[in-house]
Amino acid sequence: MAQKGVQLDRETFSCSICLDLLRDPVTVPCGHSYCMKCIKSFWDEEDQKQIHSCPQCRQTFTPRPVLLKNTMLAALVEELKKTGLQAAPADHCYAGPEDVACDFCTGRKLKALKSCLVCVVSYCEKHLQPHYEVLQLKKHKLVEPSNKLQENICPRHDEVMKMFCRTDQQCICYLCPVDEHKGHDTVSAAAERTERQRELEVRRQDIQQRIQDRQKDVKVLQQEVEAINRSADKAVEDSEETFSQLIRLIEKRSSDVKQQVRSQQEAEVSRVQELQETLEQEITELERKDAELKQLSHTEDHNQFLNDYPSLSLLSQSAASSSMIIRPLTYFEEVTAAVSAVRDKLQDVLSENWTDVSLTVTEVDVLLSAPEPKTRAEFLKYSREITLNPNTAHVEMFLSEGNRKATLKTPYEVVPYHPDRFLYCCQALSRESLTGRCYWEVERKGRVYIAVAYKSISRVACSKVCGFGLNDKSWALCCEKGTFEFYYNGIPTPISGPPSCKVGVYLDHSAGILSFYSITETMTLLHRVQTTFTQPLYAGLRLYYNYGDVAAFRKLK
Repeated sequence: MAQKGVQLDRETFSCSICLDLLRDPVTVPCGHSYCMKCIKSFWDEEDQKQIHSCPQCRQTFTPRPVLLKNTMLAALVEELKKTGLQAAPADHCYAGPEDVACDFCTGRKLKALKSCLVCVVSYCEKHLQPHYEVLQLKKHKLVEPSNKLQENICPRHDEVMKMFCRTDQQCICYLCPVDEHKGHDTVSAAAERTERQRELEVRRQDIQQRIQDRQKDVKVLQQEVEAINRSADKAVEDSEETFSQLIRLIEKRSSDVKQQVRSQQEAEVSRVQELQETLEQEITELERKDAELKQLSHTEDHNQFLNDYPSLSLLSQSAASSSMIIRPLTYFEEVTAAVSAVRDKLQDVLSENWTDVSLTVTEVDVLLSAPEPKTRAEFLKYSREITLNPNTAHVEMFLSEGNRKATLKTPYEVVPYHPDRFLYCCQALSRESLTGRCYWEVERKGRVYIAVAYKSISRVACSKVCGFGLNDKSWALCCEKGTFEFYYNGIPTPISGPPSCKVGVYLDHSAGILSFYSITETMTLLHRVQTTFTQPLYAGLRLYYNYGDVAAFRKLK
């Protein structure tokens, strides 16, 4: 009851706004008392309403009351302070629904400062004092406030669980080994904690090491982002400059053509106008001569007629041809045709090479490469439609089915020369360049080389230099009957695998992976190359001069 009385006094002499002891107490007209500073601040916020109220009973006052210090109440508060009365705990000191409450407090409970594992009780600061002062209580184990203290009590023996059963991996009390855990491997909870603590430290070290590794990875990725941004910015800047140069060149050529056409136009018009002027002068002279002859024809004096006629009948030589050849009106149309031809060639070049540019942009790959496909369905996600470039095909190679199929020509036909054409090997490269991840399949019959090569591979050297797989610019799988053999830089590598007329090729250009698969009911890896590709690749097919041998890129979509 005494404690309750003290609590009542605390509440009585506390300001309901700041929840602390009254400072410079004032009493408002309704009788409630507040700190002068607190009630002034409260009313200052209400000034705009022009109505002021009591924070407790909500009685309103108009006008705003004049506040005077309650000297008697102030003296009483000071006297109570001297006798040991303290301010009422603020609301944040009391335990809320989520807090651990002091088990010793009565009425409104304060927050617990510590929990005792021996007493199995939680204490606020005041009730915890004996644990700091009494010798026996000082030996108790104090921990951070916990709502789970009852979990430390054995439900069977109602004793504190200070042991650990390793057999059942659970905490037990000292009576449990007598019956339920008899014969089990038991140790003190402290000993088990020590061992687990060592494991925990090892785990922490491992986690910290992984954190450091991941932080390094993050740093690498940040650097990669910066590098990507720098590279992209430079690519955009360089490409804009290149296209600007191209535009300026086209504008220059356009200006040149315009100037030449206008200059020629002026010269031709001037020449024609000069001729026109000469003809008009001649017409005037002829009209004058005709008038004189007409007049002479009407002369009745025969002698005069005969005397004048010889001089009047003479005509001067015409400056212009009497029979001008009129050409068809095509004057500058040939210029238009020539410019159109240039445009068409430029469009062809851009169309043929734009795929390379587009693929180079879209297939940019940094660090996080997708895993290599395992099933044919996964490979087909990267399928590319491949066609052979007729300009690269050897003169004896016949292309059909939209340039996807290659056979030998019979009989031999003469084809136009082209600098990209292979002269000594019956082979051809694809029209499409290959970057990023690509997959395609070849169906073949007879001896066929399935290859990839750089565009810079020789076209005019002997077969030992330009043949697929016989140099450092191409990689080739030779398929013949039921055998396979891989070639690079002229070095053969025998390969074993299930015979098949269908071969799948997987390329991950940025990762430097080139794989060949035998396709039957399943896909079997025949050979895998791990290298660094420095240029875009082109798919290739080579026939070995056996009539009847066929190779074709399959349609996969």
